[in-house]
Amino acid sequence: MTVHRRRGLYLEELHIGDVFEHRPGRTITEADNLLLSVLSMNTQSLHLDAEFAARQEFGQRLVNSMFTLATVVGLSVADLTDGTTVGNLGFEKVTFPAPVFIGDTVYTSTEVVSVRPSRSRPGQGIVMFEHSGRNQRGVLVCTARRAALVLRAPVDAGADQSEQ
Repeated sequence: MTVHRRRGLYLEELHIGDVFEHRPGRTITEADNLLLSVLSMNTQSLHLDAEFAARQEFGQRLVNSMFTLATVVGLSVADLTDGTTVGNLGFEKVTFPAPVFIGDTVYTSTEVVSVRPSRSRPGQGIVMFEHSGRNQRGVLVCTARRAALVLRAPVDAGADQSEQ
């Protein structure tokens, strides 16, 4: 017997105005920042050079904002889209109102902004999520709207319609 596991939600389980608090958070390490920066070819000294960054406005290295965005969205996956997503369709209105530093812990909440069946893909739908990331002090560090293509709930072919 094959067991399929999903943790994410189908289109019909998502409603406009739903808010999800995703836990646990993620503490950002030096290795995280270094790895993402070099993998993405981002050699910005503010991310990699502690001595340079110490002389700049924030007095320390800034975590690569692409890592911040990926973490904020990634923290939502287990609750919302693991096993039910088809793919991301796009991001809009991404902001970084405050920096993230090595050692900060990021927490994410997500609001469902819109939900609709796909017009071109039966069995799928489009959801707009608004993700918000905050650090351990509650300071907003990232916001992003994400359009995702998700599965609709399967129709149970074995259900007896007369019992409903």
